[in-house]
Amino acid sequence: MKKTLSFATIHFTVAFTVAYILTGDIILGSLIAMLEPLINTGAFYLHDQAWQKFPSLKKWHNQTSIKTISFAVVHFSVAFSVSYLLSGSWLVGGIMATIEPSINTVIFYLHEKLWQRQTQWRCPIHGM
Repeated sequence: MKKTLSFATIHFTVAFTVAYILTGDIILGSLIAMLEPLINTGAFYLHDQAWQKFPSLKKWHNQTSIKTISFAVVHFSVAFSVSYLLSGSWLVGGIMATIEPSINTVIFYLHEKLWQRQTQWRCPIHGM
């Protein structure tokens, strides 16, 4: 759960910044920034659990690039849906779904790499 919370903190910060810049409205930007990462944090947790549980995904668990692409698809979908539903604008939804997840996808990759290193430092024999 620590991993999910650390990613959530980063995600909220990026989402607010992008949403506010796009809308110019602090209330709408804040609402998008609260809901989109909240939903994506739940999706992140379920995504991470799926990668640990299902054998077909588990064999690729340490393939950060593949795991990142997988989460990016989920993230783009959530970002568009939330932004469009709250703003009523296809343009805001589309831009938010492109920019915010792109930034967070890079951050996800770096976060995943850092988390793997931290885990390896704790247990160098097993990598856990």
